[in-house]
Order: sequence, then structure tokens, then C-alpha cells
Amino acid sequence: MSELTRIPAPDGVAPAAQYTHVVLGSGRFVAVSGQLALDEDGRLVGAGDPAAQARQVFENLRRCLSAAGATFDDVVKMTFFVTDMAHMPAIRAARAEHIPDDRLPAVSAVRVAGLVRPEFLMEVEAFAVVAP
Repeated sequence: MSELTRIPAPDGVAPAAQYTHVVLGSGRFVAVSGQLALDEDGRLVGAGDPAAQARQVFENLRRCLSAAGATFDDVVKMTFFVTDMAHMPAIRAARAEHIPDDRLPAVSAVRVAGLVRPEFLMEVEAFAVVAP
């Protein structure tokens, strides 16, 4: 794990809610592509269920990070792509299972008209910094 510094509210910027404004780190950069609610066989998990899809997405993120020698502790930035902002509580709940509030990364949440297949409700990408 790299040494990360979090700046939740830089001077002159409104305090962050559910994310950190700035995360600084030094080490090896890891980029994880947007993950979808697919199981290891490529089958959709949680059709129409944002909570089930969010749990699968975060499990896929965990596995991808692990493959790179990283953990959620190393994540500095996440982007949530959602088809409906009403799915954000499910994403935050799944994130909370993996990332405690005192280690929240920088986050962007983007509402999109659709994802690669209509049954997907969300896609989440992550960037991490791992100690060299």
C-alpha cells in the first residue's frame, strides 16, 4: 500500500460529501476499466436490482485491484456511471463495504443515457496508486 494523503476540503472549496476532493500518492499507477455487474462467466448479476449489481461491480473491482497487487486502500479516484441517480445509494452502500469513510477516494458521478447493454444500471472505474 502506498502512502496516500487525503485533502477533503481544500481552502475555498465546499466540503465534500461522500468523497474526498484531493488524494495525493506516490508509487505505481493502476487503472481499472469500468466494471459491470457480470459474474465470472459473463452472466448478468441482479437484473433490475441496483443493490445486487453494485455488490457485483465492487467485487469485480476488488478482483481487478488484487490482480494488480492493489486493494481498495490504494484507490485514489473512482468514477460512477449510472443510468439513474436513484442508484447512487446502492453504490455508496457497496462502496462502504470495501472503503471506510476515513479513506474515501476522489469521486465523480455521471448520469448516462445508457451503458453498453440496457440491463446494466451502472459501471464503475477505479484508479489506484500502489507503493513501488
